[in-house]
Amino acid sequence: MPFSVKQQLSHLKPNLDAQGFAFIEAEQMRALLLEVGSLDDWAEFADSWNDLKTDSYMADQGRYRKRRYAVYGADGDAQVIRAEHQPHYQGVDYNRLNGGVERWFEPIAKSAGESKSMGTVLDYARRCFGERAPHTRRWHIEVHQFRIEAQTGQPGLPTPEGKHRDGVDFVLVLMIARHNIASGTTSIHSLEGAELGAFTLTKPFDAALVDDHRVFHGVTAVEAVDPEQPSFRDVLVVTFRGSRDRVRLALQPQPRPDEAVVTGKVDSQWRKDFTEEQRQKWTHRLGNLVLMPRYPRSDAHQR
Repeated sequence: MPFSVKQQLSHLKPNLDAQGFAFIEAEQMRALLLEVGSLDDWAEFADSWNDLKTDSYMADQGRYRKRRYAVYGADGDAQVIRAEHQPHYQGVDYNRLNGGVERWFEPIAKSAGESKSMGTVLDYARRCFGERAPHTRRWHIEVHQFRIEAQTGQPGLPTPEGKHRDGVDFVLVLMIARHNIASGTTSIHSLEGAELGAFTLTKPFDAALVDDHRVFHGVTAVEAVDPEQPSFRDVLVVTFRGSRDRVRLALQPQPRPDEAVVTGKVDSQWRKDFTEEQRQKWTHRLGNLVLMPRYPRSDAHQR
């Protein structure tokens, strides 16, 4: 019988399809992942959280968050493939604290990004979310390694922007490790603000699945239990967005559609349908009509 994440999750309370979120305990989540692939290198994968870099984009000036970042793409049910490194962008509507700017985080290390464990997590998420969006032809996948640290008198904030949506279709949050911390409770809220549920990811493989269109989510601050010892919360966050713009895979770079239209520097219909004089006239008048990627291009203002 073919593997079906939807069938595997159908009995969960709350149900992802019914309420827009689901909490999966570690033992069950690990079993679900093993249905998809290997976790043989999990120890090395989890150890990569010890090499994250401080997030220098925190508008609250906090130094409690470390991270790395990568983008992947997948066409339908095809293999998930890593894309070229690019910035993370959220509009201020989704992130009031740090939104509105391109954030260039350090890339996820090749050893972690190409590990069996990472591949298994991403393939599981692709199947799970793909079954809930069967007409999606392409997925834009963003992967975040987070470490939130707590110090004496300085709690760490997993979601400093508060209750929020990420501006995507689906979110997977997977616990990697907790050490010497208290709290860090995840709460789920309806679009009207009512709390729908709360739970705490405490063990490796504890997981939360979120339908970002239907609910808000947030996590309470973490505090050190023993202030003399290191205190941190490590999670992997994976977001899926049905891509209506291109996924910039590194395998076969293609001419940029926006450049083809605006500048005519590549062989395109633009060059075939308009004379040189006409192109000169309209080149700098079409910029506002061009379909741009989800995040703004850093050089778009030049066009």
